[in-house]
Amino acid sequence: MIRLDRPITTPFLALLACTACAAFCVAPTVSALADTAGATAAPSSPSNPQAAKTKVHPTGIATWFGPGFYGQQTACGQTLTPAVVGVANRTLPCGTLVQVSYRGHILTVPVLDRGPYTNHADWDLTAGAAQALDITETVRIATRVVGSAPNTPALGVPPITPEEAATGGAQAG
Repeated sequence: MIRLDRPITTPFLALLACTACAAFCVAPTVSALADTAGATAAPSSPSNPQAAKTKVHPTGIATWFGPGFYGQQTACGQTLTPAVVGVANRTLPCGTLVQVSYRGHILTVPVLDRGPYTNHADWDLTAGAAQALDITETVRIATRVVGSAPNTPALGVPPITPEEAATGGAQAG
């Protein structure tokens, strides 16, 4: 308890000022870390400094895109196919890894494209990502930046199975 019948000393004022500064200066950092840290499938912090600076809201509206864009190049240089798993975002750098959660499904996906540009959405999922998350319409998802990966033409392409490798990529059926 602070007694007001005694004069307040300089060390006490300094301690009070440091405490107040710490509360205001650390709070934004903690908030940013809560938005960007921790996932088992990816590094615990973004290795891409630009991704760390970009504010990502913990939830957002997501749509998905696919058939009309198959065969076309994404803004990050990948060729879009039904198998590609990724997300489009207007501001995050290519290769930023984003953990996406929807109704108990959790998936870590790379940013592969720019957008979305319709429906007031914050995210556009590839058809592969939407299928993995069991999303068939515009929904609200939880998101968190969890790291980054090198942006390569193969980013977002699922790894080939040994059976596919043995058959030159053709799937038995």
